[in-house]
Amino acid sequence: MGLGRTDIWRTGIVHAPMAQILRDGGVAGHEVTWLDNPGRFRFIADPFGVWRDGRLYLFAEAYDYRVKVGRIDVFVFDRDLTLLEHCPVLNEPWHLSYPVMVHDTDGTLYMMPESGKSGQQHLYRATDFPYRWERVADFRFPGAIVDASPIFHDGRWWLFYAPWGQCATDRISLLHVAWAERLTGPWHPHPGNPVRRDIRSTRPGGTPIVTETGLVLPTQDCARTYGGAITPLHVTLLTPDRFGAEAGPPLTPPPAFAPYDDGMHTLSAAGDVTLIDVKHTDPSVAGRAMVELDRLVLRRARRAVGL
Repeated sequence: MGLGRTDIWRTGIVHAPMAQILRDGGVAGHEVTWLDNPGRFRFIADPFGVWRDGRLYLFAEAYDYRVKVGRIDVFVFDRDLTLLEHCPVLNEPWHLSYPVMVHDTDGTLYMMPESGKSGQQHLYRATDFPYRWERVADFRFPGAIVDASPIFHDGRWWLFYAPWGQCATDRISLLHVAWAERLTGPWHPHPGNPVRRDIRSTRPGGTPIVTETGLVLPTQDCARTYGGAITPLHVTLLTPDRFGAEAGPPLTPPPAFAPYDDGMHTLSAAGDVTLIDVKHTDPSVAGRAMVELDRLVLRRARRAVGL
């Protein structure tokens, strides 16, 4: 959120697999099941999901501008995409977002949310799926990173990410890669990092997948605005010491999504559906003032109950 501007994201379930959306060049024309708006100056974003026993478990960032620390929530849907349950599942003292779900080669399910403000990247294993998660003690990654997006490909684990760095613009204009023999590491940063420099096609924005055309990484186009569109990055060369990629045409939210047509920054695969988020930008100074007022009310309410 910038001065006098509030970005509010809305999460949806597109009734089509991600490979089809990439072929179609966007989500226009596909049915979408939308998550309910969580309330004033709050949003649900960065959706990732897995299917288990006929249910879709959608994990996402839950954010409140008055608190400014994201947590991870789960939304449980039946096969008809009727919401059955919603609850928080992961809180930390630092901001959490981008809860990538990843199956290890032995089938174990992990969550790898962004945790850069903690100073390092963390990996979590479910102790009571989907409600309780614990940090994996033997996971090691050299440093804090942004929007880590893993995939097992050609016999290795690969991790696409943006650098945390000291310069905020690096987080939306540089792409880094690392590889490992095991998901828990050790991880080896690519010697060519940053392997790509482009504000239109570097910061990861969803799940990497392999299609009939090869490996595709969703990235964010931030040239006009943060999370303005999803740019499919077609990876043409990927080895421990070489990298090549070509950007495809950006995927933008269609006008039918208005007022949530100011941006889209997540495209994640979940079987026969695809998860997206789109945004509405409130440019008014009044909007910023209302955020500050709500934050003040919340602080007073927390003090009143001893929090």
